[in-house]
Amino acid sequence: MANNSYGGVKNSVAEANHDGEFGVTVKDLRDLMELRGTEGLRKIEDCYGDVSGLCSRLKTQPVGGLSGNPADIARRQAVFGQNFIPPKKPKTFLQLVWEALQDVTLIILEVAAIVSLGLSFYQPPGGDTEVCGTAAGGVEDEGESHAGWIEGVAILLSVVCVVLVTAFNDWSKEKQFRGLQNRIEQEQKFTVVRGGQVIQIPVAEIVVGDIAQVKYGDLLPADGVLIQGNDLKIDESSLTGESDHVKKTLDKDPLLLSGTHVMEGSGKVLVTAVGVNSQTGIIFTLLGAGEDEDKDKEEKQKKKDKKNKKQDGSVENRNKANAQDGAAMEMQPLKSEEGLDGDAQEKRKANMSKKEKSVLQGKLTKLAVQIGKAGLVMSAITVIILVLYFVINTFWVQNISWITECTPIYIQYFVKFFIIGVTVLVVAVPEGLPLAVTISLAYSVKKMMKDNNLVRHLDACETMGNATAICSDKTGTLTMNRMTVVQVFIGEKHYRKVPEPEAVPEKCLDLLITGIGVNCAYTTKILSPEKEGGLPRHVGNKTECALLGFALDLKRDYQAVRNEIPEEKLYKVYTFNSVRKSMSTVLKNADGSYRMFSKGASEILLKKCSRILNADGEAKLFRPRDRDDMVKKVIEPMASEGLRTICLAYRDFPAGDSEPEWDNENDILTSLTCICVVGIEDPVRPEVPDAIKKCQRAGITVRMVTGDNINTARAIAIKCGILLPGDDFLCIEGKEFNRRIRNEKGEIEQERIDKIWPKLRVLARSSPTDKHTLVKGIIDSTVVEQRQVVAVTGDGTNDGPALKKADVGFAMGIAGTDVAKEASDIILTDDNFSSIVKAVMWGRNVYDSISKFLQFQLTVNIVAVIVAFTGACITQDSPLKAVQMLWVNLIMDTFASLALATEPPTESLLLRKPYGRNKPLISRTMMKNILGHGVYQLTVIFTLLFAGEKIFDIDSGRNAPLHAPPSEHYTIVFNTFVMMQLFNEINARKIHGERNVFEGIFNNLIFCSIVFGTFVIQIVIVQFGGKPFSCIGLGIDHWLWCVFLGIGALLWGQLISSIPTSRLKFLKEAGHGTQKDDYPDEELEEDMEEIDHGERELRRGQILWFRGLNRIQTQIRVVNAFRSSLYEGLEKPESRNSIHNFMNQPEFQIEDSEPHIPLIDDTDAEDDAPTKRNSSPPRNSSPPHNSSPPPSPNKNNNAVDSGIHLTLDTSKSATSSSPGSPLHSLETSL
Repeated sequence: MANNSYGGVKNSVAEANHDGEFGVTVKDLRDLMELRGTEGLRKIEDCYGDVSGLCSRLKTQPVGGLSGNPADIARRQAVFGQNFIPPKKPKTFLQLVWEALQDVTLIILEVAAIVSLGLSFYQPPGGDTEVCGTAAGGVEDEGESHAGWIEGVAILLSVVCVVLVTAFNDWSKEKQFRGLQNRIEQEQKFTVVRGGQVIQIPVAEIVVGDIAQVKYGDLLPADGVLIQGNDLKIDESSLTGESDHVKKTLDKDPLLLSGTHVMEGSGKVLVTAVGVNSQTGIIFTLLGAGEDEDKDKEEKQKKKDKKNKKQDGSVENRNKANAQDGAAMEMQPLKSEEGLDGDAQEKRKANMSKKEKSVLQGKLTKLAVQIGKAGLVMSAITVIILVLYFVINTFWVQNISWITECTPIYIQYFVKFFIIGVTVLVVAVPEGLPLAVTISLAYSVKKMMKDNNLVRHLDACETMGNATAICSDKTGTLTMNRMTVVQVFIGEKHYRKVPEPEAVPEKCLDLLITGIGVNCAYTTKILSPEKEGGLPRHVGNKTECALLGFALDLKRDYQAVRNEIPEEKLYKVYTFNSVRKSMSTVLKNADGSYRMFSKGASEILLKKCSRILNADGEAKLFRPRDRDDMVKKVIEPMASEGLRTICLAYRDFPAGDSEPEWDNENDILTSLTCICVVGIEDPVRPEVPDAIKKCQRAGITVRMVTGDNINTARAIAIKCGILLPGDDFLCIEGKEFNRRIRNEKGEIEQERIDKIWPKLRVLARSSPTDKHTLVKGIIDSTVVEQRQVVAVTGDGTNDGPALKKADVGFAMGIAGTDVAKEASDIILTDDNFSSIVKAVMWGRNVYDSISKFLQFQLTVNIVAVIVAFTGACITQDSPLKAVQMLWVNLIMDTFASLALATEPPTESLLLRKPYGRNKPLISRTMMKNILGHGVYQLTVIFTLLFAGEKIFDIDSGRNAPLHAPPSEHYTIVFNTFVMMQLFNEINARKIHGERNVFEGIFNNLIFCSIVFGTFVIQIVIVQFGGKPFSCIGLGIDHWLWCVFLGIGALLWGQLISSIPTSRLKFLKEAGHGTQKDDYPDEELEEDMEEIDHGERELRRGQILWFRGLNRIQTQIRVVNAFRSSLYEGLEKPESRNSIHNFMNQPEFQIEDSEPHIPLIDDTDAEDDAPTKRNSSPPRNSSPPHNSSPPPSPNKNNNAVDSGIHLTLDTSKSATSSSPGSPLHSLETSL
């Protein structure tokens, strides 16, 4: 039962067997729980008579509950399922390893390593070599041929390292997260009645048929039907998004749903659905918590579906059926995506697994491929040059003819050349890159845990650095989620913050505290915090909690009042309702007089006040004129700041008179005496305004999406700094938002969303569906050049879809429901908005760390490749031996990746705009650094290589005979090379052209220890490496020279950073983001001024066309939207960056320089060419000034007026149409 097999075949078998035992099936109960309110009641009456009828069908007693017999419990679990939602199966370590192996860079490395290994074991037969001529650079010497395998093995080792590190990271993270979940789950217990006894059992042991006791503050663990309830109110917002509490009664709405909170009252509930059959379970299943099991099921069911779709019992499909009955109205938004047909759903499952690559992965993959290609070209050239040199030298210069006996020897030469080629290729590919990425992400994730970010998906951390928009909840994220009294008008004085108790007249204070104590529901209380240093817990009605908190702020104890006057002693209570808008409690005094305390909305209660307490605590007259005065001076200022104003008042009924008529409310609730007016708000978290300022400075737009009313939302937005005075940003309500984004048919149109979102800052009274629509709209938008990267925060079950849709979903760790956490990428363990800013900082830091590493790595690679290449071509032997290369390439790079990837983030990261998806990884400044240092290093190395023996007065190492011992000359070359890399590592710490490369270097101990460690190992290799490393010990003077040349790299770095990048027009960037519309780099490079305006507009238009069309091809209906927005475009010529508005320039005629098949089916096009026009873009439009447009055959007048023609040449299309046909020239008629 554990793994989600209630759906499918087993279930129907189980039901068949057990139908006799229980008079009701799982399906019946599920259908019942999907109804709401009176519909559910009617269903119970129709099918079971009443709730006790349902109890008897489920074989349980409404009073005594289940017998508690283990056999009975086990049978119920078998039939109706267990009360837990099976988590996704964690991926096994091997699966994680396999995933890590899919990396492109790793694949290139694996291939190179295997080829290199294979070749190193190839031993050609010996033979008489004299006859075959003496080719330059004899066959490899012994040392090299024996050490040939080292290279391949070392590369494979590096791959294994990377893969294991990656897989282990993912695995430990997953384990951590599950541990957290399990700990939370095991602690939950619930009260049920079994065998007439009230007992507490773990939530997972609850079964269908249990009688559970619910009270305020409970989170319902299963679905059920109310048997008996006292004033029970449920907060169903986590399921339906409705913020108002729902009253549950036997005669109106007896259905209770899992995952909802009891806010008031208590009751007994008959449990009717548990685990995956409960409402929360169903949503979990929709979110794909059981994806793996579904996959197995799908396999079996695909065959079955074809035969008979109706026998399908899987959870999904049943759900779908119910959703389509329209029964689950409130659940609809969550299912809207799910209500697709089977095929669409299967497709969707496939797509879910292939989630879009993260920005960084995309860029790195592309860069790796670019570098790989460059390496291939270089190695191919090396091989060709060596082969040509050999062939020309042997057969032409030495004039030897090819003899069959010599063939194996020639082949051996060719193989050696090939190995040299592979060495060049291996040197070119940056092995350290995947490791750098992994280390950087893993390090960040560990550190982010300290900053209250529990990262569930590694790449979310880096995506966050590119975020351009954050859609945040208000309650609990931007605010504290605890109503608080912040302003008071008492004793004729307006206090902007809660006054000291001494400042308030004694008499006022006593009345106030007694009034608050007795006139707030006794179920509302403030309890001590759950954990040390936390905030006190608020239980019950939030507004009343604010008043109780106010009493505590005045250093008085409301509980003492309640102990003195227990609930039974209250003479009469007028509870709060929407008609009264106030609550009153009457106390009977010992002398027979009565005192009534009232509280309520100030505008209503003040009208009923005839006196007010003055500064001495005495009552004085309160005339209508005074009241108007007070509204102007006190209440309106409070309301304008988004405060909810509440008036507290009292009235004395003297003892002598006959008892008042308590039922005549109008007479009772008049001539009150006003004690005070308080302003209540959910205060903004103190660190939020600063955090939002940082976001805005960092180029991130913060939008507030809330269910609260628009005035409060606007006031909070102003306090947070989301809205600044004088901005013309939009604050709209969900209704208005929906009205603006839908067309006449009620369909959502991207065009319309695009008009709204750039200015939208506050969306109030919004439903979860609105949130999802907004997020999807921003992500799919093509109005701005960059694709927007959107982060979303959410806590309720209803936020699930939006969290899943967003690029990064943040769930609240404290207030968040399990559904929200399951759908999220990062969990904020302190529910605080400022933690999101930390996530942005870490995300950008990851990106920068990788750029730093690339800058270092590519310098090494370029130099090493050129040295290997020229060495091989000039001396037929690489000056840097394979093993040395490996030390430089692998070990140093791996260490460097550790050193550069663990740089801690600084605040300065938040001073720049997000990089966006198509910003190249290697900027022009970095390219300048890479090439600049490359030039320095190559100069030094070639000088040493060709003139070193003269400078140092030592034997030359060039053209040494075979098996010669290592030379001092080549050792100096190798040593200097490593020293330069070492000091260049320090240069690489800064990538934006900063001068001070040492800044903050001691904050990073890892960096210091690695640079020092590498230096020590280098000394060991040179002095004691001997034959394997082809080194010989150097004297102190040679060492000093090597170090001096290394330090030169630091000085040279200063020189490079003095050259302004803007002067170096020839520099290219590399590693652009992958986009559906990759446009050539040149376009981005050319300075904008050089392009004339029309041409630029056209090019931008072209890009936008392609981008837009990629998304649009499938939806022909959008064509109409195109047309409408072309109209709008013509009215406002300044709006030029939408997909087609670039055509507004009247001088444009876009026509094809190369015929192609249009995107429209030719058959349709004939029938309804008018509706389908302009749904096919020109492929490569030539700019207007080179092409003389041919007149198009059938111009209609409007097109001539607007001067916009879209000529499609379809002469190559399947049904080649004559030039006069409507297809030949589709025009945009406006």
